[in-house]
Amino acid sequence: AQAQTFSTLNIPSQTHRTREEMTTIEVRTVLYCKACGMPPEYCEYGPDYETHCKPWLKKTHPDIYAKLKAARKGKVEEAEADEKEAPGPTEPWTTEQRLQAFYGKYMPEKVDGIPAILEKYAGKEQKLFVALVKKYGPEPEDPYCANQNDDDDDNSDDDSLNAGMSKMDMKKRRGATAKTVHKVDTRVIIQKISRNRKKAVTIVVGMDTVPDVKLKDVSKAFSKRFAGSSSVKDAAGGKKEIILQGDHQDEAAAFIVDKFKVPGDAVFLDMDGEFVPFA
Repeated sequence: AQAQTFSTLNIPSQTHRTREEMTTIEVRTVLYCKACGMPPEYCEYGPDYETHCKPWLKKTHPDIYAKLKAARKGKVEEAEADEKEAPGPTEPWTTEQRLQAFYGKYMPEKVDGIPAILEKYAGKEQKLFVALVKKYGPEPEDPYCANQNDDDDDNSDDDSLNAGMSKMDMKKRRGATAKTVHKVDTRVIIQKISRNRKKAVTIVVGMDTVPDVKLKDVSKAFSKRFAGSSSVKDAAGGKKEIILQGDHQDEAAAFIVDKFKVPGDAVFLDMDGEFVPFA
């Protein structure tokens, strides 16, 4: 009786409904790379794209290769446009920001204790960074310095362009851009570190960014000018620094500007962790 009632209602079976639904599904043909087995839009993420996938796709499916190439080019141009729009930092990190970056990379659990660390190592910040680098690794790069390195790369590109120019054109080009390049490339930081009660040393970092200047010559000039010992030492992050005996922070800044023709706005005084332009 139940079977008769079921047939009278004429309810379609599950198999019948599935077949009806399947007739509405759009059938698509998916192309797979013969070299790596992935769809072409994912080939570029594999290790054999340049050697195997790209030659195969370019030869057998040039239309798809052209579309993917155009799409990748559009993404690169969009990313470059975003980078150009993003403003860069206008001054180097303070001591507190350097510690935040360092601890954030190696020991995030100590970030909250930075104020206490700064108080403990007041006047000994440089020694602190030297010890941290030896123990954990290189110090994170200051974005201010990174932007300057990018400018250096741009300048090297300009040099390659200058190769095809006449001497007169090169002089005109250099004369028009010399001041701007000088200000961008050069950054000198002068810090005073107190030792004991009355003793202090002055540390100068960044003189190697001054064009046509050797650190040994600068050290000798400091020693002669201030009648004290001066030496070139390795600093944190693979940089070089000049250590001058005595408290000569302001005098050293003025001497650098006058003697080595460094712009005053490219010389910074480290005043309790805050970098103040000399000019």
